[in-house]
Amino acid sequence: MSLPNESFLMDTLNPDNPPLTVTPAPPRVWLFWGTALWGLFVFVAMFVGQIGAVVLLAALRGLPMDLASVQAIGHEPQALALSVIMGLPATLLAVWLAIAIKKASFVDYLALHWPSWKPLLFGAVGLILIVVVWETMSRALGREATPGFMTDLLKSGRDKGAALLLLFAFSVAAPMSEEILARGFLFRGWSASFLRVPGAILLSSLVWTVVHLQYDIYFLAEVFTIGLWFGYMRYRANSLWLTIALHAMNNLTAVVLTMWLGS
Repeated sequence: MSLPNESFLMDTLNPDNPPLTVTPAPPRVWLFWGTALWGLFVFVAMFVGQIGAVVLLAALRGLPMDLASVQAIGHEPQALALSVIMGLPATLLAVWLAIAIKKASFVDYLALHWPSWKPLLFGAVGLILIVVVWETMSRALGREATPGFMTDLLKSGRDKGAALLLLFAFSVAAPMSEEILARGFLFRGWSASFLRVPGAILLSSLVWTVVHLQYDIYFLAEVFTIGLWFGYMRYRANSLWLTIALHAMNNLTAVVLTMWLGS
């Protein structure tokens, strides 16, 4: 008498009756072009959220809905801070939509996993070294450590009572919006495409640099270098929270030094 397990084993060894193979399900992730197009959509959503905050302020003040009014309000520290803050929910909504269409987990897609203290410490040390190198080069070249328009904005915000609002905007809202787009959504899709991890780090860093076109070429080079480090840490630790924390630390230090300690 043969046992059921023995019968199954004999069937799998029979060349006329090969074992069933399970085809793995395709990954629930947008690849190169899908990620690029959805990334553009996310960027537009972020921009609309930011502009929408300024337009709303103009409407509340009873100003005409024209470009001059939007530009005038947009230069105010409080309005600029609110604009940056409102870009975050718009970014989250657009990214959630893109991921929901793929029926994927929002947390897993963006690698929203808490890092341990070791990659956080390693990432912070690397970031500090990069910033110190660029600061040293700036001083050697006689350049400003912080772009002049940012210095004026932050000090004006401090003097007009918008310091905490600007601090939250640049140290919390901006890092979250930019990291969710660059090291979150773009990196996830492009690293699964023909670009692989190195190409995804490079291209997502380039996109992140383009977001900062208000700076000159020197500061853009610094932004790109920091972006490469963030991308590497995102891959190494598989944690977007890590790059958000590093980004927030970098911005917080810059804002505090410029507002209260800068000459």
